[in-house]
Amino acid sequence: MPIGKAYLVGAGPGDPGLITVKGLECLRQSNVILHDRLVGEEIMRHAPKGTELIYCGKRPDHHAMTQDEINACLVEKALEGHTVCRLKGGDPIVFGRGAEEALELRKAGVPFEIVPGITSAVAAGVYAGIPVTLRGVASSFAVITGHEDPTKDEASVDWRHLATAVDTLVILMGVGGFASIAEELIAGGRDPQTPVAFVSWATHPRQRTVISTLERGTDDIEKHAIKPPAVITVGDVVQSHSELAWHENRPLSGRRVLVTRTREQASELSRLLSEKGAVAVELPVIRIVEPEDWGPFDQAVDCIDEFDWLVLTSGNGVRAVRDRLLERGLDVRALAGPRIAAIGAKTAEAIENLGIRVDVCPDRYVAEALADQLIGEGIQGKRLLVARAAEARDVLIHRGREAGAEVTVTPVYRTLPANAYEKSIIKELGEGKIDVVTFASSSTVRFFLEMLGEDRAKEALSRAKIACIGPITASTATDAGLRVDIQPEDYTIEGLVEAIVDEYRD
Repeated sequence: MPIGKAYLVGAGPGDPGLITVKGLECLRQSNVILHDRLVGEEIMRHAPKGTELIYCGKRPDHHAMTQDEINACLVEKALEGHTVCRLKGGDPIVFGRGAEEALELRKAGVPFEIVPGITSAVAAGVYAGIPVTLRGVASSFAVITGHEDPTKDEASVDWRHLATAVDTLVILMGVGGFASIAEELIAGGRDPQTPVAFVSWATHPRQRTVISTLERGTDDIEKHAIKPPAVITVGDVVQSHSELAWHENRPLSGRRVLVTRTREQASELSRLLSEKGAVAVELPVIRIVEPEDWGPFDQAVDCIDEFDWLVLTSGNGVRAVRDRLLERGLDVRALAGPRIAAIGAKTAEAIENLGIRVDVCPDRYVAEALADQLIGEGIQGKRLLVARAAEARDVLIHRGREAGAEVTVTPVYRTLPANAYEKSIIKELGEGKIDVVTFASSSTVRFFLEMLGEDRAKEALSRAKIACIGPITASTATDAGLRVDIQPEDYTIEGLVEAIVDEYRD
């Protein structure tokens, strides 16, 4: 069996957008991935289907795998012929043990590449509004580990010498030993009032920055319960935080928002919320499955030229139609003939991504608006094929038939309750640790209530604001006895996020 290859990849400090293009390419080429605890789930979603995922994260008090075990695993998997990605938070070399892993691979004759990543030593400051260098303030910086190898006989970091040797000191893994570090820096000549910044979970939505001084830092660690992972910056550049901070000043900074869409759909809403500073907590309460019988849709496609309109009412429906055509050895050419109607901009976008032009798309993304527009097009005596969810509302069907159209409905997917849910998230919701719960469809409301039981669900939701994507979903919620706090004018995911922002705008 031919030898495989290993990639030692820096995933960046936490924000999934900070992994490099090459790092992402290596991740997508690998069939074995060893990842640590600071690599976010969004990055791991890029792993190919069927990839073996091996967790080897380390905390100060617990290591899932020792470094020797990690080295051995890398070599073993590569010698078995696999393409292995060692995915590390930050940069693989900056206190990342990547060089040691590369040496072990070389000894075993395994080809490897090292792909640099953005180190938290720089990124933490950037996201907190603290540059490591600044004209007229700091022209040098040093990155130092605050957690040295405990097997060494004596410390190799000469803190007293470093105290005044450079302008800015960036200390990684130094929270636990900060008291002695600060004492040594002061003894080496640093002013006790030198500004210090502690940046926890740098570049993550839950990033938090505490500004202190060398003298006061130890007390502030305890006062503010600062825990690893945290980056410590020492120097006058810390004063720029008040003017340059941006990450924690975003409109939803620190807000926790529950996303109840399917796991596949949740990523878009979670991404938009994260861009606004929120922590998106995903709790899928629905899942999308195939219809019980594809026969009606297949028969309709086989005589598609007999229809005047093809109506698609959701992005899920578009994807289901595409997948079914491909499964039958067909493509979008099989839909040629009828004009195309979409219920909203996102559905229209999904259709147009298949290379099909949309003829009708209403400004209001509800079935009533689509019915009005189709009736305005003159559908009396016309044949409409509606490809939709099995459980969808019948407004479009009734309105179309009342207008004299012949309407054929073919289910192309079903919406079912999720198989399981994270009980810890429900616990957080009940404890008031979730600020907003989002519902992007009526089915998410119904299945959330069904999943927990109405009484328990209502009790949990009473401690959070409820945001519904549009009037139909809001009506489902209010009919169930829920209070709807947030509803956008634009019934889209983007509109929903903006409405949540408006709710918390100063």
